[in-house]
Amino acid sequence: MSDVEITRDGAITIIHINRPQRRNAINGATATALREAWLAFDADDSARVGILTGGDDVFCAGADLHELDSLVSGIQGEHGPLGFTRLSLSKPTIAAIAGYAVAGGLEIACWCDLRIADETAVFGCFERRFGVPLVDGGTVRLPQIVGLGRALEMILTGRAVNVSEAHAWGLVNEIVPQGQHLKRALEVANLIASFPQAATLNDRRSVYESFGKEARDALQNEARLGIETLNSGESVEGAQAFQSGKGRGGDF
Repeated sequence: MSDVEITRDGAITIIHINRPQRRNAINGATATALREAWLAFDADDSARVGILTGGDDVFCAGADLHELDSLVSGIQGEHGPLGFTRLSLSKPTIAAIAGYAVAGGLEIACWCDLRIADETAVFGCFERRFGVPLVDGGTVRLPQIVGLGRALEMILTGRAVNVSEAHAWGLVNEIVPQGQHLKRALEVANLIASFPQAATLNDRRSVYESFGKEARDALQNEARLGIETLNSGESVEGAQAFQSGKGRGGDF
């Protein structure tokens, strides 16, 4: 059985970290497999949304400290030690989380666009206890998601954050009953996949590309991507569908 399993559910790709004997901790081989899986997803025109999960017991405990040497070379690489955390994909991604999403597991959850967690989920920068740095985007993405003060609290104290607190902070988008995280992630993914894609992808792209830009430049970039969407013809089709009655009264 592979340490990374890839399945399809219609237009949805599910990437499952499957190393329960190591609490889904990632070694060099797993990092490479995850990178290849995400690149294949992004290149597949029939795949619209990707879901990352670790199953029902634990999401990911981060880097496999038993095989840390296999990951060190990735620190200065273009993809990141855990294989994919410096990739910028063109399509939406969702983390479906149960159990511990800690250390690098927290970082890969933050790499995803959305995080849906069941009531067993726990988050934290547990690598603080072992002198391991955050080098898979945690110091960059976590503050963007939860704010500077809360990110620094997590990074400096290394304490565990339960799912209710994570939800209150905006780290988790939605809490579901135990064992329902993947099911709910699939529902959300299928909703996203059902929308016209040019607008969906370009609006997502504008959000990410606005980081680090001056407001004027960010707004110009938003306009450029909006014109690209309009030129696709998708908006005209949508307007015609609305005129025919689609979408009225909240019916999509």
